[in-house]
Amino acid sequence: MIRRGLRLLHINWVLVKYGLDDVILATRLLRPLQWTRYFMPWNWVRRSHGTRGERIRQALEELGPIFVKFGQILSTRRDLLPPDIADELARLQDRVPPFPADAARAIIERSYEHPLGEVFQRFDDTPIASASIAQVHGARLRDGQEVVVKVVRPDIEPVIRRDLGLMYTFATLTQRYWSHGRRLRPREVVAEFEKTLIDELDLMREAANASQLRRNFQDSELLYVPAVHFHLTTAHVMVMERISGVPVNHMETLRAQEVDLRRLAEKGVEIFFTQVFRDSFFHADMHPGNIFVDTSAPADPRYIAVDFGIVGSLGPVDHRYLAENFLAFFNRDYRRVAELHVESGWVPPGTRVEEFEAAIRTVCEPIFERPLREISFGALLMRLFQTGRRFDMEIQPQLVLLQKTLLNIEGLGRQLYPELDLWRTAKPYMERWMREELGVGAVLRNIRRELPHWGEELPRMPQRLLEALEALHDTRRQMDNQRQELQALRQAVDRSGWRREGTLVGALVIIGAIVLEILGSPPEPELGGVSVASWGLGVIGAIIAGVGWLRR
Repeated sequence: MIRRGLRLLHINWVLVKYGLDDVILATRLLRPLQWTRYFMPWNWVRRSHGTRGERIRQALEELGPIFVKFGQILSTRRDLLPPDIADELARLQDRVPPFPADAARAIIERSYEHPLGEVFQRFDDTPIASASIAQVHGARLRDGQEVVVKVVRPDIEPVIRRDLGLMYTFATLTQRYWSHGRRLRPREVVAEFEKTLIDELDLMREAANASQLRRNFQDSELLYVPAVHFHLTTAHVMVMERISGVPVNHMETLRAQEVDLRRLAEKGVEIFFTQVFRDSFFHADMHPGNIFVDTSAPADPRYIAVDFGIVGSLGPVDHRYLAENFLAFFNRDYRRVAELHVESGWVPPGTRVEEFEAAIRTVCEPIFERPLREISFGALLMRLFQTGRRFDMEIQPQLVLLQKTLLNIEGLGRQLYPELDLWRTAKPYMERWMREELGVGAVLRNIRRELPHWGEELPRMPQRLLEALEALHDTRRQMDNQRQELQALRQAVDRSGWRREGTLVGALVIIGAIVLEILGSPPEPELGGVSVASWGLGVIGAIIAGVGWLRR
C-alpha cells in the first residue's frame, strides 16, 4: 500500500510538473474553478514545457507503458480530441524515447547465449521504432536476409505490475463505493487489460500470434503478415521478416502515389469483419504505428500489419450473438438486437424487450445513411453507455478488446476516406457470412470436420448400442420394482387410513353415548340403569372400533 501511495503521489507530481492541472481545469466541468490555479504555489515558479499537446505526451511518456497505451488509444480518436493534442499523441505510436542500444545488445546476447556477431551480419544500433513495451532494430542475418529484431524493454515488468496494482485499487474503490460499480465490473476489465499487457511481454506468444494471423490471411489480397524466424525468437527477442510500406497515416505520401483511398478504407472494414467473424481471431492493436500500406498496386492496395502482442478472440457463444447483433443492427431490426441482449445475459432477464428496443432505436437510428465523417462513434458509445445504465447492462470484459479494435478501425477509416458509408460496406459482408455459416455449405463443412470423429466412433457403435439396450432393460426393471413397491405402499396407506377412520368414528360414537347418558335422554326402557339409546350407541361404537382394529 505504501508503494502504491508513493506511485499516486508521483502521478500527481508529474501532472503538476507538466502543467496539466491547467488542462484539467480547462475542461467544461471544472472551468468555474480555474481561478484556484493562482493560489497553487507551483504555478508561481513553474516554467513552460511546450504546447498543451506536448505536455500531455511528455507526461504520459514519463508515467510509463500503461499511460502510453492509453495515449495511443486516444490518438486514433480525432473526432474526440483537438488536432494539436491528437497530433502529439500520435507520436506515442512509435516514437517513445528509446532505451540504449547497449542494453538491447545485452538482452539479445543473454537470450541467445552467443555473441551478437555470431547471429547477425549487421545490427543497427539506432532503433527503427520505439514503443512502450519494446523497441525494434534493423539487422541482417548471416545468410543476407534483412530482418527486424524486437527487444523487450529492460526491467519493464515490475513497472507494469506496479501500475496494475494501482489500477486494481481504483477499480476496487469504484466497485465498492460507486452505484454503477457492479454493472461496470471494473476489476474484471482491469484483469482483462492485465492479461493483454503481460502477454505482450512474452515475444514467443507474439510470434505465435503472428504465425496464426499469417496463416489466416495466406495469399490474401487484403492483408500481409511478415514471416517469423522462430529459431531466433525467445521470450525477450523476436526476429521477423523486414517489410517495406507506407505508414497508413502518411496521407500525403499515399495521395502522391495515387492510392485508391476509398478501396483502402473498404478493405480495412472487410479485414476487421473477416478477423472477427470468419476467424474469431483479430489483431487488437491496430493503431497507425502498426499498420502499413503496400502501394505496389495503387488501385488495389494491401495492408501490412506488424506488432501482434495484443490479439483478441471470441468464444462460440459470444461469436454467434455478436454476429447476429451486427446483422440485426445493419437491418435496423432493433427488437432482435434487444432480444439478443436478453438471451445472451448482457442485460438482466427481467428486462422489458419493448422498452429496450425503443431505447436502442433512439440512439442508433440517427447515424444510418450518413458518411463516416458525420458519425462520432465516441459519442455513439457514450449514448449507448447511458442507455445501458438505464437497463442495468453489465460491461462484458471479453468484448473490451473488440470495442477498442472497432474504434481503431473507425479512426483509421475517418483519416483515409471520411465519405465511407460504413453500413453499406459492412452489411453485404455480414449477410454473406451468415449465409455461409447457416447454409448448406456450413452443414457440409461441419460434416467434413466431424467425419474423422465419426470414423473413430463407428466401429464402437454395436457395443455402444448393446450397452444402451442393457441400460434401458435395467432401467425398466428398476421402474417395475419401484411400481410394485409404490402399489404396496399405497395399499398399506389405505388400510392405515381405514383403521384410523374406523377407530376414530367408534370412539366418537362411544363418547356420544357417554355424553347422552350424562345429559339424559327422552324416557325409554332401561337396562340395568343404562338407557337403551346410550347402550346401543356404545355397542355400535365398539363394533366400528373393533373392525378398524382388526383391519390392521
